Amino acid sequence: MELVLERVSKKVGTQQWLRPMDLALHSGAVTVLLGATQAGKTSLMRIMAGLDVPSSGRVLVDGADVTGVPVRQRNVAMVYQQFINYPSLTVEQNIASPLKLQGQKNIPERVRELAERLHIEMFLKRLPAELSGGQQQRVALARALAKNAPLMLLDEPLVNLDYKLREELREELTQLFASSDATVVYATTEPGEALLLGGYTAVLYEGELLQYGPTPEVFHRPNSLRVARAFSDPPMNLLQVDALGEGLRLPGNAWLPTPPHAAQPLQGALTLGVRASALRLQARPGDVAVSGVVELAEISGSDTFVHVRSPWGELIAQITGVHYLALGDAVTLHLDPSQIYLFDANEALVLAPARKGGR
Repeated sequence: MELVLERVSKKVGTQQWLRPMDLALHSGAVTVLLGATQAGKTSLMRIMAGLDVPSSGRVLVDGADVTGVPVRQRNVAMVYQQFINYPSLTVEQNIASPLKLQGQKNIPERVRELAERLHIEMFLKRLPAELSGGQQQRVALARALAKNAPLMLLDEPLVNLDYKLREELREELTQLFASSDATVVYATTEPGEALLLGGYTAVLYEGELLQYGPTPEVFHRPNSLRVARAFSDPPMNLLQVDALGEGLRLPGNAWLPTPPHAAQPLQGALTLGVRASALRLQARPGDVAVSGVVELAEISGSDTFVHVRSPWGELIAQITGVHYLALGDAVTLHLDPSQIYLFDANEALVLAPARKGGR
């Protein structure tokens, strides 16, 4: 399915929920809608589905204008944040419901196949209320997959699950999407989820489409500071610096040499961005060091997040592995100058980190 939005906007009363935007989804691929709460993700998905009509613009499906065509006349599958299932039907009956509406054959075999793919085959005779939240969401996913719609919309489907369940389902969803021919749109507030799902990412901020492209490209080369912020978790470290041709003067009168891949001499006031994962405890040749004091250290999974007070300002470092650092400990962080971002006074990207195989 080719889904194209042309100058689509949404206004409710005096509030502009979506600013005019153009978006052509890549057919048969996953598009992630990434943005904070109230960025416009749900509003955009409702227009894609036909649940809402845009205030202006057109929605095209395979070249045909379907603006205003209600959802019941479109072949769309949706999965919501809430675990929406038919409460009086068994798991088996829930999954079978779209197959029966379509008049499909071999329904029991198809239901069991989907249940096995989502690891809920042992619950087929149970009611949704007898399942855990993660199991109920698997039922909703199985029912959406059973519809075999060319467009599948998932609105933060894992947000109400605990951490372990989210991790499990993310991996399973990645595999399910890879084996499907459907055009998938997946809304999330989490940059890590977008990176895991891959495909393409559209970054939204307060109803505005900021950037759309292949997920790795949007992550590594955000076109603005707003996109970089939206695609950074933990938050990107931001410093106000002065570019003086051969180098950058940082807070605390520190000096950082201009990265060798800079296309032209840098001059004037800039914002320097450093992802938390670019700061390390171990030095490498060519690194710049900054000493500081630990204000907080948190261990999450296989990473340690260290908050440091330094001459550059407050920094957050995401260190691979488990490191035990106490409040008040002295610590030295190391940065490869080629891994910095630079943004101009209008917050547009000036320089992105060097990547293997080119800029």
